[in-house]
Amino acid sequence: MKPEHKSKSEKLVQLMSEEAQLSKFSGVVQVADREHVLAAEAYGLANIAELRLNQLHTRFAIASGSKLFTAIAVCRLVEQRQLSFDAKILDILPRPEFPLFDPEITVHQVLTHSSGIPDYFDEETMDDFAALWEKTPMYTLRRPADFLPLFARQPMKFAPGGRFHYNNAGYIMLALLVEAISGQAFTDYVEQHIFQPCGMKDSGYFAFDALPANTAQGYIDSGNGRKISNIYSIPVVGGGDGGAYVTAADMHKLWNGLLEHKLLQAETTALLLTPHIHEREDSYYGYGVWIQVRGQKVQKYHIMGYDPGISFHSACYPGSGLTCTAICNQSNGAYRMMAAVEPHLP
Repeated sequence: MKPEHKSKSEKLVQLMSEEAQLSKFSGVVQVADREHVLAAEAYGLANIAELRLNQLHTRFAIASGSKLFTAIAVCRLVEQRQLSFDAKILDILPRPEFPLFDPEITVHQVLTHSSGIPDYFDEETMDDFAALWEKTPMYTLRRPADFLPLFARQPMKFAPGGRFHYNNAGYIMLALLVEAISGQAFTDYVEQHIFQPCGMKDSGYFAFDALPANTAQGYIDSGNGRKISNIYSIPVVGGGDGGAYVTAADMHKLWNGLLEHKLLQAETTALLLTPHIHEREDSYYGYGVWIQVRGQKVQKYHIMGYDPGISFHSACYPGSGLTCTAICNQSNGAYRMMAAVEPHLP
């Protein structure tokens, strides 16, 4: 490592450690360029009862961060001419399952959160994710189709294409679309066609009741100073809208694989990374990815995920070629870590 890079790396590690101490961050944070890890540190406990420490290779759940994987899967099918972005999703999925949905909803609209369909967890009106499981036990949710009773027979929120409205249920529908066209279980499709080509050997959609070794348990603040497990707070197996497990190192491989066109051709990659719809201020959304634009120039591509006991941010900065990932087994922490490190990236 060049002396100037070594100095910057030492500064980044110092910043990470200071923030981890201030916020009691529990997780892993990594900064890398295309070929080298510039700084990577692990903090806190992967399992409190066992006093097992988080390590750089620890797997963490990333909640909605995995919507990018769903979007890449859909784009692969488009690239292979098995689907189109203008296709009407209810021409492919069984329409009787969604009796109140507008038949004109397109794949593009679902990808960009502008379809207008109802959500099973509406972030505009709901704030307690765990409350979902009072009527539908989380242990029954193992496949994308298991989520349908939560939203499929609800009325539309607005006409297709009307506006941006972040929507988890839409990405469940995209997972069903991938299954219908590919003939594979959605999670198998992503692991085979996205994780494997990128060399993401530690990542997967693991069952919450059968987690592999080196996986962090998520923890929620109970309100009395104790941390409790999130085992009763999230679905058993992830799917189209979230729930994959990754390592920080594997997220770097994902960004590299995407930008080096290991997953999609250059034209399709550019379309996925296009700021298709405006969210607010300098924030836009592509296909499964947030895009920060300033002065008509893309500053970063980023993904994020929050569930009880989970917080995650990962970003790629096209100007420098750097990636930064903060991945945490607590409900908060990743955003603060990213905010502390990002202004000091080389």
